[in-house]
Amino acid sequence: MKRKSIIVLLWVAIGTALFFFLFFTEDKTIDNFMLSFLISSLYSFVLGIGNGVINDYLNKKIPWSQATTRRAIISVVSILIANIILVYVCNYINFVIFQKAATSEEFFSGKYNATNWFMVNIALLISAFLHARGFMEELKKTSKKEVVEQKLIAKSANAQFETLKNQLDPHFLFNSLNVLSSLIDENPKQAQKFTSSMSKIYRYVLEQKDKELVTVEDEIEFAKTYCELLKTRFEDSVDFVFDVRKEDYRKYVVPLSLQLLLENCIKHNFATSSKPLLIRIFSENDDLCIENNLQVREQIKESAGIGLANIVQRYSLLTKRNVFIEKSEDYFKVKLPVLSDKPNDVSIKPEDHDKAYKKAQKRVKEIKGFYANLTSYCIIIPFLIFINLYTQNNYHWFWWPMLGWGVGVASHAFQVFGVGEPWKERKIQEIMNKQKNKDNGNF
Repeated sequence: MKRKSIIVLLWVAIGTALFFFLFFTEDKTIDNFMLSFLISSLYSFVLGIGNGVINDYLNKKIPWSQATTRRAIISVVSILIANIILVYVCNYINFVIFQKAATSEEFFSGKYNATNWFMVNIALLISAFLHARGFMEELKKTSKKEVVEQKLIAKSANAQFETLKNQLDPHFLFNSLNVLSSLIDENPKQAQKFTSSMSKIYRYVLEQKDKELVTVEDEIEFAKTYCELLKTRFEDSVDFVFDVRKEDYRKYVVPLSLQLLLENCIKHNFATSSKPLLIRIFSENDDLCIENNLQVREQIKESAGIGLANIVQRYSLLTKRNVFIEKSEDYFKVKLPVLSDKPNDVSIKPEDHDKAYKKAQKRVKEIKGFYANLTSYCIIIPFLIFINLYTQNNYHWFWWPMLGWGVGVASHAFQVFGVGEPWKERKIQEIMNKQKNKDNGNF
């Protein structure tokens, strides 16, 4: 146990000793106070340290955050068994050894059953409160840890995504200038036309580079414009075929993915009038495919692979669906997943912040209300038991408020932590997530 917990137990022992010494001890002497303090310390430290050791051990072996239900069951069983044993040990030491009020035979004969049962109930109530407090502390730590981890993941993913998108500008500009440089010598008029068209294309690049996803329709229109520029340079050496389903036009792909793949087709394959390079862009199942006949060009310098790697990494940040690459002796094909919605396009409005804040406030108020109820129960019920046993031993009326209020506390606990509105919200969210995953799997 921590040093702070030991100090708390010491103060509890001192407070309990003073209480019983001042109100229930007729002969107020130093010896009686020391005996009262010794007995209070016995119960405080044995019960406190015993429950603390059990709680610490269970926290290491079965944390609340990993197996809540299993931990709750094991906690109930362990504290029930441990507190019965600890209370009997404390009572035996108190009545038989310290006060010498009974012999061992009398203690185990049943004479002290009521006292033992009374102390067991008090110990269980206090232990339940301490374990509940431990659960809340663990819950807070886990929640904070998850929030920090999610923020770090979000920042890392965002930084990685921005880095990937920033590769597009120099990559596109470098390849376009190469084409323009070739055209200036071969066909100045076409070079001028190419420059005008390139400015339009680059405007699209600047408009789309900050977006995570764009519609298939926008990407196809851009690709057609880019293909016209390639056709200007290569003429009959390159042919393009577009066969994309109209129903796919309103779906989404990664921006500039087609342009990068078209560049790869030109870069890695030779194209002549006698052996033209045929590039097809078409729909296949739930993918947008870019396929070209394989006419591999000998590479003087090994390719850096920026274009295709860029697309693969950007898709990995947006969806679990993969980019597939097929290669045979005759063709090379890349399959881009077509997404029905924008997974990461989440905009939080100010009113949503207010709703979330009010919801969080309500949740905190519910939890505080439950622990106020539990604390009152742990304080008042032992007091009622003490009054009942002190004033009237024949009729134990304390069972009625203890059981009635106990059922209320248990119901309150289930409502706050398990079977109330939060449970309904969790089930609704769980069903929505399953449906969303199912929809994603049916793209």
